[in-house]
Amino acid sequence: MAKNKTIFVCRSCGYKSSKWLGKCPECGDWNSFNEEAVSVKNKAYGKSMNKPRATPLTLTSVPEETRFSTGILELDRVLGGGLVLGEIVLIGGEPGIGKSTILLHLLANLAKGGKTVLYVSGEESPNQILLRANRLKISEKKLYLATETETERIKELTDDIKPAVLAIDSIQTVVCEDVSSASGSISQIRETTARLVEYAKEKNVPVILVGHVTKDGTLAGPKVMEHMVDCVLYFEGERTHSLRLLRTMKNRYGSTNEIGVFKMQENGMKEVKNPSEIFLAERPINVPGSVVVPTIE
Repeated sequence: MAKNKTIFVCRSCGYKSSKWLGKCPECGDWNSFNEEAVSVKNKAYGKSMNKPRATPLTLTSVPEETRFSTGILELDRVLGGGLVLGEIVLIGGEPGIGKSTILLHLLANLAKGGKTVLYVSGEESPNQILLRANRLKISEKKLYLATETETERIKELTDDIKPAVLAIDSIQTVVCEDVSSASGSISQIRETTARLVEYAKEKNVPVILVGHVTKDGTLAGPKVMEHMVDCVLYFEGERTHSLRLLRTMKNRYGSTNEIGVFKMQENGMKEVKNPSEIFLAERPINVPGSVVVPTIE
């Protein structure tokens, strides 16, 4: 049997230490080490040794990136023009802000366009997702639902369905069998993200991950997770107001200066194509001395 050992992992950068440290020598953060129980035996390493060797390509022979629209113009602009094949997108935000709602809208648009999509949820049952789909008036035959939390079983589902897009809600609920720590821990999030990145690049399939946030508004889990993905999006807004802002924190395939504006309504998340109609609605017309000032707090 494989023996378990205890290590301390920095939740900011993923640095590992055999003992607890007050300050991380890698990133300099204080009180960032969490205790993790890990197994010495690593099944993933043995599998990676059997993978075929990569073939080097010349720069001119590399195919151009292929994008396809999500059917949501505000989201396409934030992504830099749409989803890229093999891209990993991480969507974060506070509970109830609308992450699962816009994800279901996105998958429904892709399924309506003829693409097979797989929605894996570790937090809700298919019946609960169906209730939201009925409220949003979504009934697409190529949108597959699954309740699963193990990475290897998720890969088996993708082998059977062969989806064009894979969505997982949320990454904190997914676990690897050969990692002994609990779901949501630093070790589990880092390992599951690494295996999903490997799947996306190997199969050339876009993967969309939903992530929880901590009390201070940052994504829960190690900071290294944000470095592993290609695009990090944050949903912002007050739950007492209907407006939502989708902001880009990182994007390898587009600009980080774009934001998307959405409005939460009874029948789902609706994009605001002309934000000036809302933000400048109370602006007086032809009044001397009036000034419009954009601010951020």
